[in-house]
Amino acid sequence: MSTSCTAAAPAGPHELRFQSLFDEGRALAFPCDAQGRVDLDTLSERARRNYFFARGLVGRDFAFPCVQPTLAGRVH
Repeated sequence: MSTSCTAAAPAGPHELRFQSLFDEGRALAFPCDAQGRVDLDTLSERARRNYFFARGLVGRDFAFPCVQPTLAGRVH
């Protein structure tokens, strides 16, 4: 499975998603703005550790992150 990043993200809530390179069903996602900026002050300690873990393993265990609208922000 390949997750593509879009150039222009729609308005609404977003997440920065780090997809596993080896396990299609595994990913780490964090709330962010449309430009992919994560407010670390709003994350729990565990989420903050997971965020830095994923960032540190980009290219080894995780793909480069993509900004995506969250499920709540998607129009059906």
